[in-house]
Amino acid sequence: MKPKEVMDVKNQQVRMLHYTWIAFFISFFAWFNMAPLSAVMVESEGWLTQNHIEALAIVNLALTIPARVIIGALLDRFGPRRVFGWLLIVMSVPVMMFAFGTDWMQLLISRFFLSAIGASFVVGIRMVSEWFPPRKVGFAEGFYAGFGNFGSAAAAMILPWMALHLFGGDDGWRYAIAFTGVLSFVYGLIYMRIARDTPPGRAFICSKKVSAMEVSSYRDLVWLILWTLPLNGALAVLALRLVWMDFLSFTMFWLIVTVLVAATTWQIIQILRTNLKILRQGVPKDDQYKFKNVAALNTTYFANFGAELAIVSMLPMFFLMTFDQLTATTAGIVASSFAFVNLFARPVGGWLSDRMGNRKKTMLMYMFGISVGLASMAGINSEWPLILAILVTLITSLFIQGAEGATFAIIPFVKRRITGQVSGMAGAYGNVGSVIYMTIYTLVTPTQFFLLLSAGAFISFIFCWRALDEPNDSFGEDYYMSSVDYEQQSANIS
Repeated sequence: MKPKEVMDVKNQQVRMLHYTWIAFFISFFAWFNMAPLSAVMVESEGWLTQNHIEALAIVNLALTIPARVIIGALLDRFGPRRVFGWLLIVMSVPVMMFAFGTDWMQLLISRFFLSAIGASFVVGIRMVSEWFPPRKVGFAEGFYAGFGNFGSAAAAMILPWMALHLFGGDDGWRYAIAFTGVLSFVYGLIYMRIARDTPPGRAFICSKKVSAMEVSSYRDLVWLILWTLPLNGALAVLALRLVWMDFLSFTMFWLIVTVLVAATTWQIIQILRTNLKILRQGVPKDDQYKFKNVAALNTTYFANFGAELAIVSMLPMFFLMTFDQLTATTAGIVASSFAFVNLFARPVGGWLSDRMGNRKKTMLMYMFGISVGLASMAGINSEWPLILAILVTLITSLFIQGAEGATFAIIPFVKRRITGQVSGMAGAYGNVGSVIYMTIYTLVTPTQFFLLLSAGAFISFIFCWRALDEPNDSFGEDYYMSSVDYEQQSANIS
């Protein structure tokens, strides 16, 4: 797909891309509605402190990890149109609860449930792959993710102005946040009305029921279970951070750990229940896939998206402390450019994956570039010219966010029928990466932090080099369909 094609709104395919990235944009606009208003909240509410805000920021990630896995399964069963629409509608409720919450528990609980909206990303991945053929899907996925992710930056630019100038007063922040909830609710209704799961004449290939991810061998079954364990482990890390901040007692922490162990046990039971029957019957050879490809993509998103979220959270303070000539405002602008790159870096990553003729090599190029870039950032100090430090940071950002585009240019080809679950697991690992990296940042120096991020990217590079397969038929006019896919499509049409 050529960049100029995204302006052809007469094309139904292109319109569906725009409908979907707008849905993603609005979900991130609502998800990140607190950070730009935190200073106003503390000022207008006498009992709120900066520690409360930091705790809410941690809770804001809590359900994103399991929600991405759950939403992935739901969209493979019910289709992205309904899942995206209902997600936006349902998530408007905790947004409104947070906007008009008057005590700590109301803010904490509403923020906890609102964190599930972070799963919105994976829904559009399946939708875009349904509407765009293999040879165009990389750029389309990157465009969707890049412009959708910009919702967080738009919240930072628009919401403070709305709170201070449009609404004004001590409750201005409340109405600004409520606006994001209204927008989410209204567009959820619109999306279910105007979106379609597939192009005309083609049925949606769905899972027969909401279940765990299918695998093709007993070895892959073991690997799926092992790769499921860290997802809930990251939530335990989040709870531990709240203990360190004195917002959670050790008694509550161990209660949460008990719940997470029970949830993990239930997930393993569901994995076994789904797959043992399938494996005993035998998986048709043309319907088999290798889970090692899912594992490889998990590592890439852990290393690139995890690094992005962690770096964005620390970069303003890093530049402010490193360069004396910067003010807090200027440091924030410099740091925001890291996220702004999303608008074109992700589409470029997907576009290169389409154009280079080898999606694996594109992925490897990006992961190696991330490792080198982050190692270079580790060397930034006050003796560097500021312009050089900014340049190195932006180049590293291009590689990080381009790699995110390259990751989701491969995911639709792992196994067509479970694209939602594959993208859900990879997306969840991105959030696991951010949790682990942001926790590590509190324990090390910035130099050590960047070196650890660089090492994580290099480990992913090695893993992909050894384990990731070049997808079959990833540059043609249509996706590969197994005999099982044909049976299910015929059943859906009839």
